[in-house]
Amino acid sequence: MSRPWLPLPALRAGLLLTAAGGFAVPVLAEPVDVELILAVDVSLSMSPDELAIQRDGYAAALTHGEVIRAIEDGMHGRIALAYVEWAGDSVQHVIVPWTIIANGEDARRVAERLTVAPSNSARRTSISGVLDFAADLFAESAHRGMRRVVDVSGDGPNNQGVPVTQARDALVAQGVTINGLPLMTTGRGYAGRFDLAELDAYYRDCVIGGPGAFMIPVNDWSHFPEAVRRKLVLELAGGAGGRDALPVLRASVQAEGTDCMIGEKMWLNRSWMWEGDR
Repeated sequence: MSRPWLPLPALRAGLLLTAAGGFAVPVLAEPVDVELILAVDVSLSMSPDELAIQRDGYAAALTHGEVIRAIEDGMHGRIALAYVEWAGDSVQHVIVPWTIIANGEDARRVAERLTVAPSNSARRTSISGVLDFAADLFAESAHRGMRRVVDVSGDGPNNQGVPVTQARDALVAQGVTINGLPLMTTGRGYAGRFDLAELDAYYRDCVIGGPGAFMIPVNDWSHFPEAVRRKLVLELAGGAGGRDALPVLRASVQAEGTDCMIGEKMWLNRSWMWEGDR
């Protein structure tokens, strides 16, 4: 009979010395329904208002009645959540470390942590960087989830670090599901130069992956809170997402014409920065 999956760091963390005899007694990591990492883009393409909308949207979604019910209805009735903000390949800030959410009060405490201080933006966009970071974060988790999910939101393609497909495939090979929230809002000025019109196709073919992977495109910031709430319910309730109007797109084999290196190419082709507008 095969043994249940348990990450080695979590197993090591569970070896405790008892007062009686000093023997090392293995204590299994705390079981949860889902180990969920919320990975949120804070690159310079996001305005301060948009960064605030993101924080507020996640705080509202985590405390929404549907999300709380989805958590409480799970087999264990609790999840482990971490909230990370990211930009370039060396910029990943853990805003909320691994935290158990089992009820509305737990969720409110997490939401409060998202309102303590504003987000700090940084240069570049490295989806691959945050996916590699997520692998380390899962390895450090003291919890044992029935599923492990990374929830990536961002407004542009990868333009720094290893190719995004390389990071995605490595994480999927570990049994992790990667879901996406491509932010397809209209950019202006410097940030708008790196907008990708078909960001939803890019996320579908190059970013998301693993068992049941999906994404929900956001075409207007007014839809953001609903999109976050729906995505959390889908992730926590195993597909019971209700009848919301926002589309849910599933992962697919990379479509012909989808260039998973488009972000890197756009960054290299920056002659407009010196030539001016045409």
